[in-house]
Amino acid sequence: MQFSIKKLLPHFLVILGFVIISLAYFNPVLKGKEIFQSDIMQYIGMSKQQNDFREATGEETYWTNSAFAGMPTYQLGAKYPHNYIKKLDLTLRFLPRPADYLFLYLFGFYILLLVLKVDYKLATIGAFAFGFSTYLIIILGVGHNSKAHAIAYMPLVLSGILLTFQRKYIAGFLLTTVAMGLEIVANHFQMTYYLMLLVIILGIAYLIDAYKKNLLPHYFKSVGILVAAVILAIALNATSVLATKEYVKESTRGKSELTINPDGSPKEMTSGLDKDYITQFSYGYWETFNLFIPRFLGGGNGEDVGKDSATYEAFRQLGATTSQAFQESKRAPMYWGDQPIVEAPAYIGAVVLFLFVFALFLVKGRLKWWLVGGSLFSLLLSYGKNLGFLTDFFIDYVPLYNKFRAVTSIQVLLELCIPVLAIFGLVRLFNNFEKKEEKLKALKYASIITGGLALVFLLFKSSLFDFVGVNDGFYRQSYGPEFVDALIEDRKAIFTMDTLRTLVLVVLSAGVIYLFLKNKLQEKWVIVSFGALILFDLVGVDRRYVNNDDFVSAIQVNQPFEANAADKEILKDTGYYRVFDLVGGAAKPSYFHNSLNGYNAAELKRYSDVFDFYVSKNNINVLNMLNTKYLIAQDDKGNVFPYPNEDANGHAWFVKELKRVGSANEEIKALDSLDTKNKAVYTSQKGFDNAINSYQVGLLATIKLVSYKPNYLKYQSNNSNKGFAVFSEIYYKNGWKTFIDGKEASHIRVNYTLRGMELPAGKHTIEFKFDPDVVKTGSRIALASSILLGLLLLGGLFYGFRQK
Repeated sequence: MQFSIKKLLPHFLVILGFVIISLAYFNPVLKGKEIFQSDIMQYIGMSKQQNDFREATGEETYWTNSAFAGMPTYQLGAKYPHNYIKKLDLTLRFLPRPADYLFLYLFGFYILLLVLKVDYKLATIGAFAFGFSTYLIIILGVGHNSKAHAIAYMPLVLSGILLTFQRKYIAGFLLTTVAMGLEIVANHFQMTYYLMLLVIILGIAYLIDAYKKNLLPHYFKSVGILVAAVILAIALNATSVLATKEYVKESTRGKSELTINPDGSPKEMTSGLDKDYITQFSYGYWETFNLFIPRFLGGGNGEDVGKDSATYEAFRQLGATTSQAFQESKRAPMYWGDQPIVEAPAYIGAVVLFLFVFALFLVKGRLKWWLVGGSLFSLLLSYGKNLGFLTDFFIDYVPLYNKFRAVTSIQVLLELCIPVLAIFGLVRLFNNFEKKEEKLKALKYASIITGGLALVFLLFKSSLFDFVGVNDGFYRQSYGPEFVDALIEDRKAIFTMDTLRTLVLVVLSAGVIYLFLKNKLQEKWVIVSFGALILFDLVGVDRRYVNNDDFVSAIQVNQPFEANAADKEILKDTGYYRVFDLVGGAAKPSYFHNSLNGYNAAELKRYSDVFDFYVSKNNINVLNMLNTKYLIAQDDKGNVFPYPNEDANGHAWFVKELKRVGSANEEIKALDSLDTKNKAVYTSQKGFDNAINSYQVGLLATIKLVSYKPNYLKYQSNNSNKGFAVFSEIYYKNGWKTFIDGKEASHIRVNYTLRGMELPAGKHTIEFKFDPDVVKTGSRIALASSILLGLLLLGGLFYGFRQK
């Protein structure tokens, strides 16, 4: 027992160190401050209604009316029954955000290297190399929390897979199940999809190795165990997985029925996202060197170049005050690459890449090939439209690839693979598998390749590059050629500074290894030296983009929006209606009102179509149909005011004519001139193909909303004749159940995106309840799976105890 404690003590101290380092980097959290993340601000706006409902009632609503005129909350932080794997996730994320994600980065990568039998000291510096990779820190700064969340669990999933291939079948199965369950909890399926691609590459490398070594039975046994682990992990998250699967078909990630664009031109048919949208952010070839030299292409679109810069002087020459010039020089447009906008470079580190190249000449076997293969695969796909033949192949033929945008995000794979191989370069340096001459040769090649590259860029930068950005034409027209010349001068300056920085770090790294090989430096000091170099290198760049200045008081984060005069005036109206804000941005209107606006990567497809065709063009006919009672606009003097729309159709109404059209194209085009108060259009739908196209609407016919919750609507109708009612509510076929006088009925989709139903003559009570079956089914599966996992964990512990 004493031996076990002694063996575990170093790991406990390392993990404690990770906690301290995570809190140290994000130290304002210790003072109660929170990081201001732009994406999280939008999320808070979008999710406020459901959070308020949960707080007020203790219940969960899976529908919100505050965004995009109505949508499910599945991608807005919905909480599901029996989601015990989520409780484990929350336990692991015990630190204040975003220190919790940094801790997970470090912890997960440390476990991965331990599974690969790396000494804990090297595993520690490997964790630093991964956790402080600039991209991983940047996404915390802007609020891509679910992406960071999913990336953090990737190393743990790989750990379980590798344990299984190491014949530790029980431990591998259990770790893979738990880690994959946590990976899915993060709810960023794009990152999980990329992880799957990396696992396929790993599997191919291991398959080839197993074939060569005549170990195919063990290989396929391991694969079978891992498949079972993944199935159980999915079952643990059954509710979120099933809900997402159901929703994605109806979202902008699904296939549209339209074959025309808003301007009438033919639309490219696809089962996923538009190809231009997918590849809008494509890595440029020269941008590859951002991984090695942080501001190779200028850094980000808003770099701090300081008072001593040419940009500062250019603003002064344009008439700016010293204060104005100083503020503008803190967000100078230094980036001159191909992408529309870049927050910061995806810098992996000069030291880490030097060690990676060093390892290429020493490490052999399947480990090297799946890591190198994963890195190259990731890099090539990140080029997007700049390597069109490969990207087009994946978009057209690889399942699900066309569901995800921002192809540069796949670089998370190389950001994981490169540090692993880099650390194995040090492992090979310290062991005796290779002779000293081989190590010296590897050092020479790595130094020539990395140092020589930096030196070439340093000496020939003006011959190789013009430092002109894609937006410089705009700056030239707006501020004059002298201003652009100043930008180019500063771009050259930071290029030179960072290239020299990289060259120095390469020389220092090579020097440390050389001294070790010449017996001038002990192993422990090599480890300390590289730990210090990696932290200095990465943290130094990270702090340029995410630092204490990004933290604000907690109240600013939790209440990011302030009601303006128009919002306050509208909020005096306590009725149920919608607001279209032409001024306030994407998610702010959702924070205060039931809004036509919104901010989400997967809104309902049909509403998105209507928005693009009509709402964005302020088509009053469609705004009336959506019960838009108020518009928020701005006058010539910049004053914001509410514009009451007295012609809004209201909550529901009886129509005189119901016309069936032949296609989705006809249906959406009809809305342009349709008298929506008296007419409705629909396409043929299962269960409703009514031949009646006209209805008698009595003078005293009424239909009124008498009770409202986000997930429940109650109406009272009175009509002397059988009629057809249109409800100003977004149609979603899964989950909304309709009742007439307490008996379940059915409704259909009309006017492309609204609900409609036929009502019998007389007085009736109509109810809409959002009670999705997918949540009930998923919750039962999640409960059973959690019980099964608990029993398997107990069984595994008992088996391990008996074996020892």
